[in-house]
Amino acid sequence: MTESPGEFAGSRSTKHNPRLDEELEHETQGMMKAERATRAHEWREVEPVAEGDPDVDADPAGTLVGGTPVGMTDDAVVARAELARWLTREPFPGSRDDLVEAARDSRAPDAVVAELQRLPEGETFERIGDVARALGYPTETGPGPGA
Repeated sequence: MTESPGEFAGSRSTKHNPRLDEELEHETQGMMKAERATRAHEWREVEPVAEGDPDVDADPAGTLVGGTPVGMTDDAVVARAELARWLTREPFPGSRDDLVEAARDSRAPDAVVAELQRLPEGETFERIGDVARALGYPTETGPGPGA
C-alpha cells in the first residue's frame, strides 16, 4: 500500500518507516486470514481461556456493564471522565479560576472550559468529585461513615 507524502497513514504506525510497516503487516496477514493458529509449534500458541474463567475477549457492545457506580448515570460517568481528562492533580485544591486556567493550559475543548466556568465563585475544590457535585452531576453513593 503506497501513500503520497502528507496523506494520513490511517492505522499505520508512526514509529516505523513504511517499509517496516509493510513487512510487519505481511507477517500478520496469515494469522488474520486463516482464523486459526499459524504457529509451527503448539507450545508457542496462546493458551485458551479455561472453563469458568471470564472471557476477556468479550465485547460488552459499548455499554458500561458493571462500570456505572450506584447513584450515577452513564452520562454522569462520561461527563466526569471528560472533566478529569483535562484536569490533572496539579490545580487541586483550587478555585474556579484555577481550574479554568488549568483546563485552558491543557488545551481542553471549549465545552469543558464552559462547564468549569459554571462552577460557583469563591469555593475551593479539593478533587474532581467536588467539581462534579458543584456542577450538579450525580455522584456515586456508598455506605455512610461507620458502616
